[in-house]
Amino acid sequence: MPKDKSAPHLPSKEDILDHIRNNPERVGKREIGRAFGIKAADRVWLKKILREMKDEGLIDHGKGRRLEEGGQLPPVGIIEIMSIDSDGELIGRPTVWHDVGDPPRVLMAPERRGRPAIAPGDRVLARLNKLDETTYEGRTIRLIAGAPQEIIGVYRLGDRQGRIESTDRRHKSEFLVSSADSGDAQEGQLVLADILPGRRHGLPQARIKKAIGTADDPGAISLIAIHAHDIPTVFPKDVLAQAEKAKPVSLGEREDLRHLPLVTIDGADARDFDDAVFAEPDPDPANAGGWHMIVAIADVAHYVQAGDPLDREAEKRGNSTYFPDRVVPMLPEALSNGLCSLRPDEDHPCLAVHMWIDSMGQKRNHRFLRGIMRSKARLTYESVDAAHKGGGASETDSDITPLADHIAALYGAFKALAKAKKARHALDLDLPDFKIVLDDNAQITGIEPRMRLDSHRLIEEFMILANVAAAETLEEKKTPCMYRIHEPPGPAKVEPLREFLDSLGYKLAAGAGIRPEHFSGILTRAHGTEHMSLVSEIILRSQSKAEYNPNNAGHFGLALSRYAHFTSPIRRYSDLLVHRALIDAQGLGKDGLGNEATARFAEIAEYISKTERRSEAAERDANDRYTVAYLAEKVGAKFYGRINGVTHFGLFVTLKDTGADGLVPIRSLGDDYYIHDEARHCLRGRNSGEVFSMGDLVEVRLAEANPVTGGMVFEILRDGQSIGRSTGRTIKRATGRSTGRGTGGKGKPSTGRGGKGPSKRNGAKQTGGKKRGKRPGRK
Repeated sequence: MPKDKSAPHLPSKEDILDHIRNNPERVGKREIGRAFGIKAADRVWLKKILREMKDEGLIDHGKGRRLEEGGQLPPVGIIEIMSIDSDGELIGRPTVWHDVGDPPRVLMAPERRGRPAIAPGDRVLARLNKLDETTYEGRTIRLIAGAPQEIIGVYRLGDRQGRIESTDRRHKSEFLVSSADSGDAQEGQLVLADILPGRRHGLPQARIKKAIGTADDPGAISLIAIHAHDIPTVFPKDVLAQAEKAKPVSLGEREDLRHLPLVTIDGADARDFDDAVFAEPDPDPANAGGWHMIVAIADVAHYVQAGDPLDREAEKRGNSTYFPDRVVPMLPEALSNGLCSLRPDEDHPCLAVHMWIDSMGQKRNHRFLRGIMRSKARLTYESVDAAHKGGGASETDSDITPLADHIAALYGAFKALAKAKKARHALDLDLPDFKIVLDDNAQITGIEPRMRLDSHRLIEEFMILANVAAAETLEEKKTPCMYRIHEPPGPAKVEPLREFLDSLGYKLAAGAGIRPEHFSGILTRAHGTEHMSLVSEIILRSQSKAEYNPNNAGHFGLALSRYAHFTSPIRRYSDLLVHRALIDAQGLGKDGLGNEATARFAEIAEYISKTERRSEAAERDANDRYTVAYLAEKVGAKFYGRINGVTHFGLFVTLKDTGADGLVPIRSLGDDYYIHDEARHCLRGRNSGEVFSMGDLVEVRLAEANPVTGGMVFEILRDGQSIGRSTGRTIKRATGRSTGRGTGGKGKPSTGRGGKGPSKRNGAKQTGGKKRGKRPGRK
């Protein structure tokens, strides 16, 4: 990282990074300024360069205002001891991890003679030494007293004492439960328990706190995810009381929109309707071919005001969380499915925006208002798509026929918006999505591809334009805005991506100024080819994580300079804040942000970004377990899938028909020694020359499916020629049988570490049959 030549007296990024590495104590912007003698006139430059380093993943914010090297653990940190592996080594994880994705694992060194032994459930202050990108060695400084670590698992009765089979794949053993610690737990119940510290040898012990359900209950899968990710489910009494007292709103000073044919368009199973749409040709002769659009959003701010019990609980939850069998809402049902839901043929308060676009989808003007609306119909994506294509209406949407002209107008405006999207080169990733299908008893009956129709895209583009209008208005009025930002990927992710795309024949522009059109151009060239899903997946993984922030940084994926979430205040706290800010900015009432929320905007942004990630992880966890439950009876069956992840401990394969993910442990690939080429995302046999690459189509046998942990293990079959992508290359397919608890999925194989740590040759890791690590996280 060379110095900035325009300012030779200032430190380079490498100088700053070296200073952070060499000073493990508190290092912040002020300390860096002092260390390099940066004058007051250059403080703006320092702030800018530190922001660039954070965007590039070089540094991150630690505790307080401390800066640390990005994606790294500090030299000293608090470690939770999670489990004991098959070699008897203690495995821990950091209690604090600021980076996106799973934290590295920590292998604890044996305790010095005379020190008390540590065991699963303990928390220790440890000195940390990095072994590789996914693993650290930890040496205990001292044991820390604190709250015991909780586990969720299935309770099994024994002759003398019970056992808990943990639902967490990271726990490699069961937990013993004495009769005195079992409470009233019964065989097969899901239980919440505390890990008891102090047992170094043998199975760790636990004390049951309470039963939360039964393992064979159809709702158990969601319950596991809810408790594992600490999703709040019970509304306090004062919150419920406030929601029940809420009353419908009269017109008053609001604008009357009830004469307009506003309609809601949602999924068939949706219950909360927070947005309605309308479009008509713009009658202005100066805007020939243009459109007038209205997006009306439920006026949640009227019912949930800053600082009241409903507001405090909504902020605590951050957002609603959606599972196949239930929704954990941000607001009580009296509001989320009642007064705030834009149900048809009912008067509801709304915050709406008029928008005028030209024939190319460019916004010419917009205006926000507070109104009363009356939805003319509750439509579904499928019925709107069928009506537009001339297929008629379904029985559940029989009221769609009188709205044919209005639906045609919606599609006309959408066609213009699609031109604008294409012109600005927004990323359009073509990735398969699957839906869990449940019967009336909440039992899984199938997994189906989720169709993406033009009606989905229509609503998406209407909402995006409304979100842009909200951000523009707040910026123009100099009112606090909770931006939705998505920053460009840094060089640390772009360079490996460039190498991999080059291996597929796609050239990504060189240089630091990566722009959305660079990616969209590659996606366009890959469209319709065998590489489409692979290219979309690898580009997605290179992206930074979208988040909330009071400081605007633009939205890279949407190719927008300013963006905020405005359209879903029933289920996202960020949108409720934007509504209140618009009320302040436009003088639409006295129920705006309030001084306290304004002062806490940065803190709230960080918190609701975390609750969003928490919900995403819980939803993903539940979907994985439902998928394993569906496939558990198919152990031994053969499937086709693609390799979607390559690590030094094995391959991850996604099945074509269900989207199910599972692990192929490297030990099952045969006796060869495999070299892990990170740049090309492949494993290469050192002796045989066989290659397993990201994106390869393979045939696998399901070897294990554990519904309790949500893990699956596959075996790649060897029946002759490869079924890899059609590049003229063949892949030999290995057979094997994998056993052991808790492997597969997004966890780690349960074999012990063999030999020495991974060595490097020509930039590639050499990996034997008993290496472990962690799966690359998705974004």
